[in-house]
Amino acid sequence: MNRTPVVFIHGAWLHALAWEAWAERFAGRGFLAVAPGWPGEAATARDVRRSPEPLAGLGLEALTDHYADIVRSFEVSPVIVGHSAGGLIAQHLIATDVGRAAVAIAPAPINEVTLPGAPIPLRTPGDEGGTDPLVTLSPEQFHKAVANTVAPEESGRLFERYAVPTPRRLLTDLGCGGAARSPLAGADTGNAGRGPLLLISGQEDLMVPDSVTRAVYKQYGDCTAVTDLKQFADRAHSLVVDSGWRLVADYVLGWLAERGVRPLAEAG
Repeated sequence: MNRTPVVFIHGAWLHALAWEAWAERFAGRGFLAVAPGWPGEAATARDVRRSPEPLAGLGLEALTDHYADIVRSFEVSPVIVGHSAGGLIAQHLIATDVGRAAVAIAPAPINEVTLPGAPIPLRTPGDEGGTDPLVTLSPEQFHKAVANTVAPEESGRLFERYAVPTPRRLLTDLGCGGAARSPLAGADTGNAGRGPLLLISGQEDLMVPDSVTRAVYKQYGDCTAVTDLKQFADRAHSLVVDSGWRLVADYVLGWLAERGVRPLAEAG
């Protein structure tokens, strides 16, 4: 018997360490939990903020290929859990039959679903022309746009531990600011043979509003493959890292159990 892998994919403005509590929780339940960073991502968010240049130029194609290779590398087909841009990648992969099941938390929208507009200007302070290849949020912007339902003190701790700059190319690929989206910013919502998919939204999310996730859910309406939606009241885009993370993580664990995805699985 082999442990079922769970591959966690983080999104924009957060470091891979955003999954540290989740990885410990899932490992404690018997899963093989891994949270690989983006290509070139340093070991900590502070290290990335100090030298973010390796992330510059990263786009959706490079990230999708990176995580597809990781998911395919396991002997046992993994569960894919993604947040924000990682949630979009999770949907894209499961729709192409990569992975056993997928969970997309506050996911960047797919196909013709669009964001209503960013809650903050997507340009680094001092870069009014929007030419910097990396877009950095200030602690104040992070609190306003990502962690808007928690106290400033908690938001500050989350920023220090997890916040990193994001490549402008990725934001462009996702269609932010009205840019033409990458073809990879989509998923085959009609693939009836794929594994089960869970979409999760925070109803106070300003970055990816609940209405956007509900619109994505409707895209799967004609598909016979399992697609579920869970909405969390009073939660923001930070729902995977803030003090309420355990409620979300335990819901995902329960959903996987209901769908027959167990910590131990036969190889092959």
